[in-house]
Amino acid sequence: MGQAGCKGLYQSLLDYKTEKYVIAKNKKVGLLYRLLQVSILTYLVVWVFLVKKCYQDTDSSLQSSIVTKVKGVTFTNTSELGERLWDVADYVIPPQGENVFFVITNLVVTPNQRQETCAESESIPDALCCEDSDCPPGEPVVAGNGVRTGRCLRAGSEQKGTCEIFAWCPVETKSSPAKPLLGEAEDFTVYIKNFIRFPKFNFSKTNVLDTTDRAFLKSCKYGPKDPYCPIFRLGSVVSWTGSNFQEIAVQGGVIGIQIEWDCDLDRAPSECYPRYYFNRLDNRFSENSLSSGYNFRFAKYYRDAAGVEFRTLFKAYGIRFDVMVNGKAGKFNIIPTIINVGSGVALMGVGSFFCDLVLIYFIKKSHFYRDKKYEEVRDLEVLAQMAESSQQSVAPDAAGLAEQPEVQDGGGAQKENGCVCRQLLQPARSGRQGNGQVNVEQLQNLQTVEA
Repeated sequence: MGQAGCKGLYQSLLDYKTEKYVIAKNKKVGLLYRLLQVSILTYLVVWVFLVKKCYQDTDSSLQSSIVTKVKGVTFTNTSELGERLWDVADYVIPPQGENVFFVITNLVVTPNQRQETCAESESIPDALCCEDSDCPPGEPVVAGNGVRTGRCLRAGSEQKGTCEIFAWCPVETKSSPAKPLLGEAEDFTVYIKNFIRFPKFNFSKTNVLDTTDRAFLKSCKYGPKDPYCPIFRLGSVVSWTGSNFQEIAVQGGVIGIQIEWDCDLDRAPSECYPRYYFNRLDNRFSENSLSSGYNFRFAKYYRDAAGVEFRTLFKAYGIRFDVMVNGKAGKFNIIPTIINVGSGVALMGVGSFFCDLVLIYFIKKSHFYRDKKYEEVRDLEVLAQMAESSQQSVAPDAAGLAEQPEVQDGGGAQKENGCVCRQLLQPARSGRQGNGQVNVEQLQNLQTVEA
């Protein structure tokens, strides 16, 4: 038994098994199957390969560097500053040109400040007082301009006043400007130079058009007619965000400049070029919102003839520009191609599965197709029971034949015995016997009848 089992196992290893297919002549299900195949194939070709380009290996670890240069001049004449010409060194912060730069559009100037004692501003709640005890000396004023000296200063016969402080006096006024000081900054230009590199493919590129024309950058401006020019007019940048430059110049704001690189390295390098997107980043849902706008303070320091230091304080309003860069590059690779083709082939099986459900469960003749698709196989024990039942039905017929008188004619006896053999073997043929032991028992019964 052991040798026979091992031999059978060895022989089964060399067997080849293949599937059995049932061809259903049903036009509706066949049409549904073809539609599903066409849909999956269209999805695979159009969306996966043409749109998403999943046959490529991608690199999104973009290395980028930004250099900015603002150009433009304007002239102002104010009571605080007098006549003044403003150039790049005056209104651009920081001056070295980075991916974030600030252009001053408005100023609140507090000139000739010196370190001495003066009254704190009335607009600061923590500075209000009724008597000297409300101004403990040495304590700073919360959100104020200096430290308390211990005195409460009142104007005339007023019951309330403000604490005296030691600070840069006079303190800054809180009046907001009504119109921009540098409204002509709308016509200033910024040159944005962007260098990128995709390390995976060792591919480098810049957003400046590769040309030998030296006058190109001096005459071009970015727009629909010249999308490869990296020089942008500030007023146009603000208008592309849906804002008005003169309005945003009063209180300031934050503008985002997005540079998007999407490079197909299977094509020529000249076809890899950036796309620019512009949006306003600060809160502008309400014109009087406290969170909108952008400003900060800085000072310029001087010394008088006596060597005493004084300064001019500037509260600068303006537009902050944030230049952000992202992107990806793709190049053909056989591995993602094989993976996506295999996924598409696997999706074809979904169509077969769905059509099988429709065929054997949802159409009118589903039971007919179900019987054809699934073949019923019975166990050997069930076949043995069927053989025994057929044997019991054969026994009474054999006994009746034994009681019949013998025929003297030898040829006739052989003929009649042949009939008996056919009668006994008939149930075995009609009973679909599959067990060799049952056939032996039938032959023994046959010999008993012949005797």
